[in-house]
Amino acid sequence: MPELVWGRVIGAVVVVAVMLGLGLAIRVVLRRLIRRAEGNSWVWDDLILRLLYDLAVVLSATAGAWVAVLVLHFQPSVRTVIGQVLVALVIFAVTLAAARLAGGIVGSIALARSGISQSVTIFANITRTIVFVVGTLVLLQSLGVSITPLLTALGVGGLAVALALQDTLANLFAGVHILASKTIVPGDFIRLSTGEEGHVVDINWRKTTVRTMSDNLVIVPNAKFAAAILTNYHQPEQDMGLLIQAKVGYDSDLEHVERVVIEVGKEVMTEVEGGVPDYDPLVRFHTFGECSIDFTVILRTRDFTDQFVVKHEFVKRLHTRFRAEGISIPLPTRHLVFPDSPASVPAPR
Repeated sequence: MPELVWGRVIGAVVVVAVMLGLGLAIRVVLRRLIRRAEGNSWVWDDLILRLLYDLAVVLSATAGAWVAVLVLHFQPSVRTVIGQVLVALVIFAVTLAAARLAGGIVGSIALARSGISQSVTIFANITRTIVFVVGTLVLLQSLGVSITPLLTALGVGGLAVALALQDTLANLFAGVHILASKTIVPGDFIRLSTGEEGHVVDINWRKTTVRTMSDNLVIVPNAKFAAAILTNYHQPEQDMGLLIQAKVGYDSDLEHVERVVIEVGKEVMTEVEGGVPDYDPLVRFHTFGECSIDFTVILRTRDFTDQFVVKHEFVKRLHTRFRAEGISIPLPTRHLVFPDSPASVPAPR
């Protein structure tokens, strides 16, 4: 009889060892498959392989432990308790893996739509939290714990927490609204009605971070950011028009001026980094000034921050070209007329 018992024990240990080794071997194979899957653009295979990778050892070891329990012929009550513990362990492992999978799925969908990795953080975290809470409730139910009173307590407690954390929840839902509406996504260049401007670098559960052109960070609570009046320079398109004001003298040939300005504009659009090569510059004369005819040059840049170098190069090249073509840029002048003198005396303003 003792030999039979020891034989069962040895058999149970062998079964557990074999199943654990099988799980480890599966993890090794899956790790290699994950490395290969990371090289392609399809993300679903990565998520599925990582799910199997997380569950391989736990499921195989749990299955081996249950077979060992059956081999050892435990008392029914003991076998029931061990079964509940193993089921709880499996539910806990599956919950963690499912939370990771759900977060990855939501993250990949949000990333595919927005193209910016920072914007998926809040959605992925909320999804993981929901899956983990549901898994915890299932775990408690499997252990024989009634979750009805717990749900009631959570409802009452949740109401109290919601009243106590109104600002935090307002920022949370405002952040979800900002990302869901896709009017603002990380990477956009914006200008707030209060004057701050810069690139949106992150939108998390509490705040939105904007990096200004002076490389400083402006932190705005999501609730205030969602209610703010702002300009998004990346919507509906990232490239934008650039208006430059200029003037020429009244004795200038406007047809010649327009032709020269357009030539310089095309040159800048083609040669300067940040210009739009296939865009045709426009010239619009609009004002008879005191000493000049004023006009607007319309160029186009790929990004808001590109306007500075494009404007810089255009002004330099246009000034050089005007001098070469003999086109004058008049200085402001004013004639002063005195009541006692019939002649006017010119004087610079």
